[in-house]
Amino acid sequence: MKVAIIPARGGSKRIPRKNIKLFCEKPMIAWSIEAALKSGCFDQVLVSTDDEEIAEVARSYGATVPFMRPVHLSDDHTGTIPVIQHAIEWVNNQGHSVEQACCLYATAPFVSPEDIRRGLKILGTSGGDYAFSVTSYAFPIQRAIRLNGKGRVEMFNPEHFNTRSQDLEEAFHDAGQFYWGKADAWLQGRMIFGTGSVPVALPRHRVQDIDTPEDWVRAEWLFKALQAEVQ
Repeated sequence: MKVAIIPARGGSKRIPRKNIKLFCEKPMIAWSIEAALKSGCFDQVLVSTDDEEIAEVARSYGATVPFMRPVHLSDDHTGTIPVIQHAIEWVNNQGHSVEQACCLYATAPFVSPEDIRRGLKILGTSGGDYAFSVTSYAFPIQRAIRLNGKGRVEMFNPEHFNTRSQDLEEAFHDAGQFYWGKADAWLQGRMIFGTGSVPVALPRHRVQDIDTPEDWVRAEWLFKALQAEVQ
């Protein structure tokens, strides 16, 4: 059995009610639910939430909310893996057998059905524990600078001040969209950012963290531009 698990707790602080706030005329979580359903990959698209309003919105867009997430898994310090473990165990306890589970973030409006399908294929052919979305940094991380306590700047890696950008190793970061994983990898709590994982590379223009109001505005501009391009 293949399950999409969308974590969506109700306690967002920086952007209140972020998971169901309207993003380009739909509740944010609706974009993730619709992409999961359109991918055709899943026997069940499940939302794990502690919030009745989020549950109602999720159901209205076609997801199932078969349980309410326990309080001990709904605070600011709970990581993703325990939430996914709980959902897999719940489904298994209903007489099913989860083989692969995809954690799909509720705040990933740029996620596409095609990328979800590609992630499943990569997980299957690679033999890895996880396959998750990544994208490249636009600027060499080896030439990053920090602001010190004296109002000045300093390099993280000053030895690379004279190194040409094209001679530096390309770096990637988590795109924050989806994480396919074998059920046993989730249940055993294996590390996602490790050698047991394989990348699903996305172009930078389809990746945007949405953690602040400024992020939100930028994401809507980018999303509308991408939609106009398709049309």
